[in-house]
Amino acid sequence: MSPKLTYRQSGVDTIEAQSFVHNISSHVKRTQKNRQLCNAFGLFAAAYDLSAYQHPVIVTGTDGVGTKTELLYEQDMLETAGKDLVAMNVNDILTTGGDPLLFLDYLGISNLKKETPRITRLIAGMCDYLESCNCILAGGETAEMPDVVPDDLVELAGFCIGCAERDQMIDPSRVAVGDVLVGYASDGFHANGWSLVRRILREHAGLLTQEELRAALAPTRLYNDVVNQMRAKGVAPKAYAHITGGGLPENLERFLGDKGAELQVPFWQNEPVQKVLQYVDEQDRFHTFNMGIGWVAIVHPDQVETAMSVGPESHVLGCIRPGAGIRVSVAS
Repeated sequence: MSPKLTYRQSGVDTIEAQSFVHNISSHVKRTQKNRQLCNAFGLFAAAYDLSAYQHPVIVTGTDGVGTKTELLYEQDMLETAGKDLVAMNVNDILTTGGDPLLFLDYLGISNLKKETPRITRLIAGMCDYLESCNCILAGGETAEMPDVVPDDLVELAGFCIGCAERDQMIDPSRVAVGDVLVGYASDGFHANGWSLVRRILREHAGLLTQEELRAALAPTRLYNDVVNQMRAKGVAPKAYAHITGGGLPENLERFLGDKGAELQVPFWQNEPVQKVLQYVDEQDRFHTFNMGIGWVAIVHPDQVETAMSVGPESHVLGCIRPGAGIRVSVAS
């Protein structure tokens, strides 16, 4: 009779998994300084009390980091991957006018014991950003899948839950001809377009120094400071757009309907980025990258000056006009 096997012998260690949850508790606690779950962390599901809201509306979003993760792992920039994961989700929640409340992550790995140091660093990066935007790491899933997930790879996905007062939700249907688009600077390519960047780097070996590559891999910027300062200064945006895959045109067209705009973005003063862009089609680049603008607020003309006083470097990109379609060019 063949010997009986354990789950651990098949490549999955549930005891190690329980130990991992305990070991990351200090990072989890960092995200619960201002908000608290209704129950304990680590149960089968997380609960949050919405009684502070009069007419709460739940908003949700899910996203990943994409092929940028390959380069982040090669450069040992695990914390950046965690920050990217949070920002790609939280920024989407912020476009609704909602507060990011709860965040959950999914990590798929081949061997937990081997990968524990790396995924702990991933979670540390997540918690750096979650702490800064007052969002709780409410739980997640660490799936140990030998023979399915390759060694030295971590599958990465995130999910965010937010809440907004019904009467304070951003309503893009209010956007009108003459409204102004104010753009806020990105910190780099963020987490979109990296399949193209990776191909360019393969085909043009030595294009970027290691220092330049690490600069180009800067994490996706969180724009909670823009949203918070807008509220504090009484600005009522008609719409927000998080500029991700599809660039400015596709991320604005999704809610403008039969209206459009002619946009001019400032030249992107980022040397590593410009080294890459020289190999990218001059039109396609606007549909692939954020081109230096990671966030856009659409405001009434009377509120432009105040809107430009918040957040990172800001620019008036253009005005809403009749007729569908977004066309983007670099300001001369």
